[in-house]
Order: sequence, then structure tokens, then C-alpha cells
Amino acid sequence: MQARPAVLFFDVNETLLDMQPVKTSIAQALGQKPERVALWFTNLLHYSLVSTVSHQFKDFTSIGVATLQMLAEQNNIEMSEAKAREVLKPMLSLSPHADVVQGLETLKSAGYTMVALTNSSRHAMETQLSHAQIDTYFDRSLSVEDIGIYKPHQRVYRWAAYQMDSQVEDCMMIAAHGWDVAGASYAGMQSAFIARPGQTLFPLALQPQFVVSDLKELAEVL
Repeated sequence: MQARPAVLFFDVNETLLDMQPVKTSIAQALGQKPERVALWFTNLLHYSLVSTVSHQFKDFTSIGVATLQMLAEQNNIEMSEAKAREVLKPMLSLSPHADVVQGLETLKSAGYTMVALTNSSRHAMETQLSHAQIDTYFDRSLSVEDIGIYKPHQRVYRWAAYQMDSQVEDCMMIAAHGWDVAGASYAGMQSAFIARPGQTLFPLALQPQFVVSDLKELAEVL
């Protein structure tokens, strides 16, 4: 049986926070085409990995703005940098999913050390968690801007474990993205996948210890 994790690491966007407001904003800006939102997020991840492997770190917001402008140009839509930043502004004022507060409360009451671990900048993460009123549940918040490498690079998860004075195998990554739990698993972390609508696991990756429908279910299991 897998040992109880010493530290729980949480992805923030989509895992804890409902991204629907920013998805709506992006769809409206890209010609009222909701299907283009997923393409934007794919491009955001793609170029964050380009940034990582090229050793040319750019903050996540800047990459998000640049990829939104690229997608607009591909669809013959005028979009300045200022406009793109305005479109993405709802990202800073997202609400938690309905299951999140209860799930966090249960895990906190059970004595777990809990850490937010995000690709977003420190400023964005702190703004998001504070607005969502869930910042007090976390013992620490970590942004990849402090290491200059994006998830799902294995070094991020090992660095995060080191920051908490823990062995990587004694930590668990909790995320609603298949690429995130895959990276954590390859790094040696335990992992849990929250199957938010539209999210799936990568079939070729190591499978997580837990697959749950929401954070309340995971809290009950743990």
C-alpha cells in the first residue's frame, strides 16, 4: 500500500478554480467561437514548453497574451497586446469549483500539509487564491517562475518537494490535467487526477494512484 503523502500539491487553474469566465471572454474575442478556447490553451502549453526547452523563460501571462494574439491573427482578427491582456483579465477573478472549499476543509482538518503549485506567476496565483478566498488553506504557494521551468518538466516537481523538505515519493500532485499528473508521476510523485468535464488522462503515461470526480471525493478517499 502506498504511504500517506506528507505534502499535497495542488494545481490551481481548472483544478481548483472554474475557468468558465475566461473561456467565455476568449471565445467572444475570437469570433464567438468556443472551440477556439481549447486551441488557445493548447498553444499556451505548447509555447510554455518551448520556453522551457529553449531556456528562455517568459511568464505565463505573457505567453498567454502572445498565443492569444497568434490565434487571433490566424483567424484574421485584430488584437493588440493591450486587448489580449483585457480578454485574459477574468483569469485573476475566478471562483472555486463547488466542491473545492469542502474538499480543502476536509483535507486540512485531516492534518495534511497543502501547497499550491502553479505555472502562473506568483502575483497571479496570490491574486487568484485571495479572490477565491481559499488562500488560507495552503501552507505555502509555489510558482514555477522561481525555478524558470514549466510543469510538466520533472524538475519542477522535485524542486517543489525540496522546497517543502520532503522526498518526492512522499508527495502527491493533485490536478485536473493529464499532462500535470503525468509529469508528477514520472518525477516519482504520487498523483491524483480530478476528472473535470472535458479533461482526460494521457493513456501512455503512468497512471495516477487516484482518479476522482471532484475534490470532495478525493478528500474522502485520502
